[in-house]
Amino acid sequence: MIGKGGHLIYTLPYGQGSVQLTLPHAAADSIVYQRPVLSSPPCMDHVLDHPIDSLRIQEAAKGCQSAVILISDSTRLCPSHLFLGSVIHRLNLAGIPDQQIRIIVALGIHRKQSEDELIQLVGPEIYRRVTVMNHSSLSEDCILLGHTSLGTPVEINKSVVAAEFRIATGNIEPHALVGISGGAKALFPGTASARAIEHNHSLSQRYTAALGDPNNAIRADLEEVLQLVPIHFMLNVIVDHERQLLGAVAGDIIAAHRAGLELVRQIFFVNVPQRYDWVIVSPGGHPKDAQLYQSVKALKNAAAITKPGGSIVLVARCEEHYGNGTLQTWIETIQDRAVMTQKLKQTFVLGAHKVEHIDHVLKQHDVYMYSEMPPAAVQLIGMHPIAKLDAFLAEHLADSSLEIAIMPYGGMTFPQVKPPHAQKLL
Repeated sequence: MIGKGGHLIYTLPYGQGSVQLTLPHAAADSIVYQRPVLSSPPCMDHVLDHPIDSLRIQEAAKGCQSAVILISDSTRLCPSHLFLGSVIHRLNLAGIPDQQIRIIVALGIHRKQSEDELIQLVGPEIYRRVTVMNHSSLSEDCILLGHTSLGTPVEINKSVVAAEFRIATGNIEPHALVGISGGAKALFPGTASARAIEHNHSLSQRYTAALGDPNNAIRADLEEVLQLVPIHFMLNVIVDHERQLLGAVAGDIIAAHRAGLELVRQIFFVNVPQRYDWVIVSPGGHPKDAQLYQSVKALKNAAAITKPGGSIVLVARCEEHYGNGTLQTWIETIQDRAVMTQKLKQTFVLGAHKVEHIDHVLKQHDVYMYSEMPPAAVQLIGMHPIAKLDAFLAEHLADSSLEIAIMPYGGMTFPQVKPPHAQKLL
């Protein structure tokens, strides 16, 4: 925040860079997640050598002939390249050579990664040593092993099922659908078929999850998959928007995952004293704002602290535009959102389900979007495109009585409205 001519200039992440915006009057409240002060980053070797409720990798994998490591794609902040060398070294100690190790990018239904992206995810050395491949969500590339008690088909990538030793990695954040990310999500939905993922996600029409709480039916459904396809070791990290390590847990897929939850809650949940007339939000730059599909998460977080009838400014580059072909087709070809949401109530459609999230926000707030999406596309979504950000702010935020908040890392900041007196009682 910089003062200039009586105005205040804020810097927001935008793609790989940033944008500056000028507010025409008094300072806005800055709503930011709380990074802990660390004397040094977590030591990955120490975490791997002191697993929770599990043998170390080199002991647990002894006698196995093959292994698979599940990693996150480029839409996630998980810095897989920082720990893959240590993981593979321990698999080698167990007697599994590089030639019998596969790294699979747990895409779910996200787009596949290019070769350059695969190299960036794992690092050049690991890419040369080990087979790295994208997950395919086609049913013919998966094996049906059964069904969960809620009817979800357990249809998992053939290479994952074939491996004798399975390692899941990823990062842990609050997650709207299943309460918390990480853990078994690398396996399911990460390496499941599209129809299996769609059924699990459709459970959101019957069940809800509290942010930060893994105790919900949707996460229980995906963790039930572990009974048919066990994960033998897990490594999860907690990172900031710059992919800097804030914490890490390793070991049993359930026990170790749950051990990381308290730190996640301390970092990403922020108590806010009130709701605001205007909230200006950035998902946090790349990769959080690479596409509308991911940027919707920040929009929902901003809506949580916006007054009914208040407005939101979404500053998201979205260089990949929608980020999902089904979502794009629905928005661009179906008459209006009312028809879309009605169709989704009748039949859940994976990808198009984001329309419901957008509609929930737009029913309560005007949303203005500064992005690289074509203005017509922004309007079809139901938002208002912004051509010149400072001119827009000067026109709409000149009233000094307006209460304004800025969320620079809205994709990973989860605000909770708690008046000061209520906070003291906790």
